Amino acid sequence: MTTTVNTPYRAIFCDLLTDRTIDILPLRDVTVDDYIGKAGSLSGTVPVPDTAMATRVRRIEEGRTAVYLQRGNDLWWGGIIWTSTLQSDDRGVLTLGIQAATFESYAGRRRIRDDLDLQDVDQLAVARKLWEHLQTGRFADGSGPTLAGGDIGVSYGYETSDETRSVAYRNGDETVYLEALDALAALENGFEHHIAVYRDPVSGERVRRLRLGSPKISIGTTDLVMDRPGSILSYVFPRDATRGGTTARARGATDNTNQAAESRPLYADATVPVGDTLIGAGYPRIDLTSDHNDVASVPVLLSLANAELTEGVGAVVIPEISVRLDDLVPPALLGRTVRLRITDEWWTEGLDARYRIVGVKVSPGQRGRPDTAELYLEEV
Repeated sequence: MTTTVNTPYRAIFCDLLTDRTIDILPLRDVTVDDYIGKAGSLSGTVPVPDTAMATRVRRIEEGRTAVYLQRGNDLWWGGIIWTSTLQSDDRGVLTLGIQAATFESYAGRRRIRDDLDLQDVDQLAVARKLWEHLQTGRFADGSGPTLAGGDIGVSYGYETSDETRSVAYRNGDETVYLEALDALAALENGFEHHIAVYRDPVSGERVRRLRLGSPKISIGTTDLVMDRPGSILSYVFPRDATRGGTTARARGATDNTNQAAESRPLYADATVPVGDTLIGAGYPRIDLTSDHNDVASVPVLLSLANAELTEGVGAVVIPEISVRLDDLVPPALLGRTVRLRITDEWWTEGLDARYRIVGVKVSPGQRGRPDTAELYLEEV
């Protein structure tokens, strides 16, 4: 990222708990990415040319400072600075390297330290309850004291699904909130989660919003149309049969109820999900397996196996396209549907297909290179 006045980006540093702006500082060599269902990252370097800048930069405190990347008037990324590296080169030039992760990463640093029991509750409501408990310490029914220091300002919506879940977490198990969310989301007919950052269109204030979608997060009412030749600079269509399969089994916690017998993990013995359609079409039998050491329910293991088979049937394809960022590309890309139209030596008759954006990696322009974004896609 260039540090001239012509750059369209600004790095805004804020207090994590209050979102109060601390400073707006130049940020070079930026790489930033964001995904549905997992934390994204940001890395960059703050130049420290003099003592005045050093005084400003010292206000950045790891673990309690948030950073936003703003392009024009829009927020493209937001998260928490977790580590930094102060460096002086052989010429005495000082820089501070920062590494940050999206606000989902906070749930990966917190553990459930209460007995929580949610029975026959909409799975998206369970996800919200976990975030509410993480931020306030209050129970699902609203009881209990509010614990200070946990509220990082993530707000919630009112999304619903067609699936209910029954879950229980015990004090002392030290279950990580993010792992609990991911385990719920991974079940058959599960959901996706992502924390979006944007400015409130009325107040202009920054918003951190938990977005949930079952089975998928989908935003926007019209397709983004991208062409090659045109706005698509390059593309990659990897096909990986080593990640796919036609059968699946999920193994759980070790069964220690019978001390006289050998301890073995739980699994659904009678039923192994099979991709009969693929096998009927001539694909070989390829086995998928996964371990879930904290799961002690055979029906849950079967649900996990079904979900894994659905995601991994045949060869796994995750296309990537690189596009030039311009005014036609909106900041809220995750969950958007894009229509790809490609004509070249491979697609001689033309590819015209729809995909959903599940990941974004932004590369700010520098040294004459334009702003670009790599979009990670899945078929819809």
